[in-house]
Amino acid sequence: MAEYILNTSQISDYSETLKVGDRVLLSGTVYTSRDAAHKKIKQLIDRNEKLPYDLNGAAIYYAGPTPTPDGLAIGSCGPTTSGRMDKYAPEFLDLGLKCMIGKGPRSKEVCDAIIRNKAVYFCAVGGAGALASKCIEECEVIAFEELGCESVKRLQFKDFPLVVAIDCSGGNLFDRI
Repeated sequence: MAEYILNTSQISDYSETLKVGDRVLLSGTVYTSRDAAHKKIKQLIDRNEKLPYDLNGAAIYYAGPTPTPDGLAIGSCGPTTSGRMDKYAPEFLDLGLKCMIGKGPRSKEVCDAIIRNKAVYFCAVGGAGALASKCIEECEVIAFEELGCESVKRLQFKDFPLVVAIDCSGGNLFDRI
């Protein structure tokens, strides 16, 4: 198992190098998106309308941060169970999504799309949202503000600790458990 310090802009360059169990400190732009936001993004795709961010090369963190306390960039920001987004993920990956961050196993369809698109699925530590928030330097709501904690936010990660859970060679951490 290897360790990497990467920026989100490097994911495409490293996706074929990253293997299950590798540890990554990730920095760069990441977008939050969960169930409700995924549904709205899918509707925009179906209507051929502009998306809140470009999926091509993007990194999505399945998270719904709590309200931001004074003096901090963000509230508690732990990962959401990723399987809830599985019905959307293959299409998003086919549209260029390169990185998903969450917790828990993914469906066969998502795993196949990760391989097909040379993407990567990272797991973040669940139950440590307050600790995770310390690795987020900026947070801006960019779409669907009416969704509250499930609005789409643009985050700036700084050395956010992750583990490669599914790699583009077909390696799957959850097959080992």
